[in-house]
Amino acid sequence: MTRILYSLCGADESRPFSPHCWKVVLALHHKGLDFVERPSPFTKISEIEGGFSRTVPILRDGNELIRDSFTIALYLEDTYPDRPTLFGGEGGRALSRFVERFTQTVVHPAISQFALPDIHDMLGETDQVYFRASREKIMGKSLEEIRADRDAAVGSFAAKLDPVRHTFRYQPYLGGDGPLFADYILFGALQWMRITTGAQVLTHDDPVQAWFERCLDLYNGVGRSVAPA
Repeated sequence: MTRILYSLCGADESRPFSPHCWKVVLALHHKGLDFVERPSPFTKISEIEGGFSRTVPILRDGNELIRDSFTIALYLEDTYPDRPTLFGGEGGRALSRFVERFTQTVVHPAISQFALPDIHDMLGETDQVYFRASREKIMGKSLEEIRADRDAAVGSFAAKLDPVRHTFRYQPYLGGDGPLFADYILFGALQWMRITTGAQVLTHDDPVQAWFERCLDLYNGVGRSVAPA
């Protein structure tokens, strides 16, 4: 049986960049499950598996099709309970929801303030048209205006991670002594930023940067398999 992870790419299929798909990549490695990754551009997602979902990630596991990164993680945990846990129990599931909400309401919007023009530049022509129209509507300003404010947005980003920074005074991972799905949620966001912008927003002595480097090294360095922008 071949597991298939459908993910997101731009014009270059070798550079998948979706934060949500990277969560699942690390979750699958955490569980020790073999899979193949099939990146797709934005405007081709609707053709995947007969239009199963408008967004990726999508995981095909035998006859099962699952969408949404958190739903996929729950599926992997429940379907493969004999393999390393992604949550460490029900409390870990609940806390991972908090990390997900923190990431999507604080971290992702902050990254969007400077990453969107770079993502646009990575896309093929058809995807660029879609991406510009959809993101400019969401942001309420043009990609050029976002690009003009890049330095300020990059400069203000690190402070958004203060709660995480303080957590790493007590433990090496959000999951404690080792990584759990909560770590992969935040990793996905910073990996998205790394691959699309290459922006150096954290200092080398920042505990968050040290944690991110540890995550990049996990599972034979799968996170480093895609170079930064």
